[in-house]
Amino acid sequence: MIGRCIVVSAIVAAAMIFAAPAGASRGANATERRGLSNAVHASQVAGLNKVPRSQYRVTGQRVSTISRHWGIARLVATRYSHSEPPLRFCYFAHAYRGVRPARGQSRELLQAGVELIGAAPGEGTVEVIEVLEAALDAAGLGRAVIGLGDADLYRQLLEELGVEGEARDSILISLATHDLVGLEQKLIDAGIGTEQAQTCVRLTQLRGGSEVLEQAHGLGGEAVERATARLSETYEELRRRGIADRVQIDLGLLRELGYYSGAILEVYDPALGHVLGGGGRYDGLMQQFGLDLSAAGFALYLDRVHTAQLEEARRG
Repeated sequence: MIGRCIVVSAIVAAAMIFAAPAGASRGANATERRGLSNAVHASQVAGLNKVPRSQYRVTGQRVSTISRHWGIARLVATRYSHSEPPLRFCYFAHAYRGVRPARGQSRELLQAGVELIGAAPGEGTVEVIEVLEAALDAAGLGRAVIGLGDADLYRQLLEELGVEGEARDSILISLATHDLVGLEQKLIDAGIGTEQAQTCVRLTQLRGGSEVLEQAHGLGGEAVERATARLSETYEELRRRGIADRVQIDLGLLRELGYYSGAILEVYDPALGHVLGGGGRYDGLMQQFGLDLSAAGFALYLDRVHTAQLEEARRG
């Protein structure tokens, strides 16, 4: 419980970075500060724990569910549609996920996170990463690494290669689950030549600093060029602010929730074998609520962060 309180405090402290009073480094206005204070209780206000029946499915051992972003989007649409953006929120809520049987994994996870609505996409992505780094530092996880990828890369690449429908969806699932053996075979089955399929698999294995983007350029393709240009812009701004050291560009990163667009994030800690959290941009989701607003955010799984804290402490 103490560990959870530390993590919750870390998230709140980090969120306050971009809810600072006017005149501070963030220059947040009164609307933004009010938005933050309301969103601390977003699980009640936005109904994050009460998603409509149409938004989830439970069938035997399989569970599919929409994430926290549905509740945040509804909150903005119903409570803040006339507020001046950008809006900044933090929240604590339970999320549910599908797990493989007999793995000893919980379907219910307590999350803490922040969301940034209505900021310019490039600046917003960098700001969210900056707050995520502050939260990890406040939680004492100085060795944690943030993976940075692009959700549109493989969708656009497959479109470029003429792969559509069920074949495309199946390939994206293999990417999200890091099934590289299945990925190559599915690419070949979709009519992509063996050499081209192997090139796609090599692309998924590129991770590191800015040199990764240069390596990706060598593989060619318009989709790759667009994605690497977006990632380069974000990474250069992170470097300019002096916060790029713990960010690893990961061209194999693809989150399972299909509404992400542009930058996506995952958090890893060497002391733990699981992802600590993640997030990214979800601009298109806001449009489903009639809002032409950009959106980005992240969430950390508190139990996993707590476990990483204990393991880091044990290792000294």
